[in-house]
Amino acid sequence: MKVGLVGVAGVPLGKHKVKDPRLDQADKLVKTDHKTYALVDVVGEEEASTADAIVASPEGRFDLIVKDLEFAETRLERNPLAAEKAVLERIKAHLESEGAVAEAGLTPEELHLIESHAFVTAKPIVVAEAADSAAFDNFLVRVVSASGYISFLTVGGSENRAWLIRKGATAQEAGGAIHTDIQKGFIRVEIIGYDDFVAAGGETQAKHANKMRIETKSYVMQDYDLANFRFKKLRSVGRFSISSPASMRRHCWK
Repeated sequence: MKVGLVGVAGVPLGKHKVKDPRLDQADKLVKTDHKTYALVDVVGEEEASTADAIVASPEGRFDLIVKDLEFAETRLERNPLAAEKAVLERIKAHLESEGAVAEAGLTPEELHLIESHAFVTAKPIVVAEAADSAAFDNFLVRVVSASGYISFLTVGGSENRAWLIRKGATAQEAGGAIHTDIQKGFIRVEIIGYDDFVAAGGETQAKHANKMRIETKSYVMQDYDLANFRFKKLRSVGRFSISSPASMRRHCWK
């Protein structure tokens, strides 16, 4: 996930940990050698248009709205087709009321009409105050949630780790966030809901309480699910990929 900063000072660019306290809690219940937070790539304003979400100061958010309004007016001056024109006029009115494009309530069909346009405020925007910048890694928990992303956990072995995926991702897609071999060789996934995990006092206890369930590749991941993937490990032989005869059980991939 990439987050662009607009008008936010004092935050170093680069990789930042998403310090979700739920991982801290999980790490207390399952002891391992390492605790690894999910990571977000933070970029500057010049790369904000390529980001998945934007963190902006109140003034920065206003500046982005003004830029998008100018862009909408320019597009309308080119006399677009009726359908696109109607959407642009709706966007223009919303921007004039200081609302972001993402907040305009556009339908999927309307979004499709403008998907090639460079409306920066069509991305999720989270406004940051000075206090948020001072504790930015903690603030990122809210940014991730507001940007259409969720996390899942892998626990045990040598590492407890959080992984970021888009909301609505399937179990097979979540496996791919760890390693493409898991996605390609996916067999099934063992899931424990986070609340069940905490209430039981750990992974083993949750299993004993019958809180673990087996899900297929089409299962839609829920926020902070504990996941244990079973998959066929592929090994390359010349130009061919061959499935190993036994499935491989791993919490995380090294």
